[in-house]
Amino acid sequence: MVRDYAVATQREGFVDVTERVAEAIRESGVVDGVCVVFCPHTTAGMTINENADPDVVRDMLFGLDRAYPDRPEFRHAEGNSAAHLKASAVGSSVTVIVSAGRPVLGTWQGIYLCEFDGPRNRHLLVSVT
Repeated sequence: MVRDYAVATQREGFVDVTERVAEAIRESGVVDGVCVVFCPHTTAGMTINENADPDVVRDMLFGLDRAYPDRPEFRHAEGNSAAHLKASAVGSSVTVIVSAGRPVLGTWQGIYLCEFDGPRNRHLLVSVT
């Protein structure tokens, strides 16, 4: 079964979706398995990273901006080529092990939807098997 969650985003940033993923796992009834979290958008992505210190997210956004700045040479008519590059670099999905009916994450880890071209109404698809 695939769960579809709506996520409203800001201009650029990371949205912690860990609890939504945990909810999908609980509702699935799967005790031990695998959970795939997929973002079906070309200017947003998914990552697992630290959720204890908000400066980590700020630093990640800063680093991605430095690595993939907006450039006047870009030709994409919508003007969001940097967002497409960031989304491709981060990736569109994460996979999480499920054990005892819960996502297996490290002590400081959270699951994030990464917005690079907001504000938008995004979708997050979660499949648990």
